[in-house]
Amino acid sequence: MSEISTLREALVEEIKDLYNAEKQLTKALPKLAKNATNPKLRDALTAHLRETETHVKRLEQIFKELDEKPKGKLCEGMQGIIQEGNAMLEEVEEGAVMDAGIIAGAQKSEHYEMASYGTAIAWAGALGLGNVANLLNQTLVEEKAADEKLSAIAEAGVNEAATAGEDSEEEEEQPRASRAMSASAAASGRSAKARNARSRNGR
Repeated sequence: MSEISTLREALVEEIKDLYNAEKQLTKALPKLAKNATNPKLRDALTAHLRETETHVKRLEQIFKELDEKPKGKLCEGMQGIIQEGNAMLEEVEEGAVMDAGIIAGAQKSEHYEMASYGTAIAWAGALGLGNVANLLNQTLVEEKAADEKLSAIAEAGVNEAATAGEDSEEEEEQPRASRAMSASAAASGRSAKARNARSRNGR
């Protein structure tokens, strides 16, 4: 028999899922900030940690609005995103490339939350729970702002810095290719001179 039979029950389950997701993030964000080498990225992650702590308290307020006890339900989606991020920290070399990976992981979590909060807002609105919808929307606005800030940091230098090593490799390969082409052209020139000489002698 299904445990959820009404939209209100579905909303409560979604809030429990978000509650756990936010709590997981309060533990994951400090680790990401510690491994970030870009100062702006580190500051953005630290600032979002404070916001996330506020999101947890806001969800507790929503539980009261719904006359429910603050209780989380394991958010497997966020758990998977965080595990992916932890694996990246172990696999990627520290520096700009890791910063780019941290931004990618953080934005995955933001997009997951944005989708979940958007759904919860729609359900709360349909149920006529205006206060709940407003509280959820406050968090959604902050999640979107955090996502935009991460994009701005990536575009302002992190992505460019992450490609620096690749650019150097390409520059090294290009001179080698140029030298090879020059050698080939020189060889062709010598061959042409030899043919011309033989042709004149033949006449």
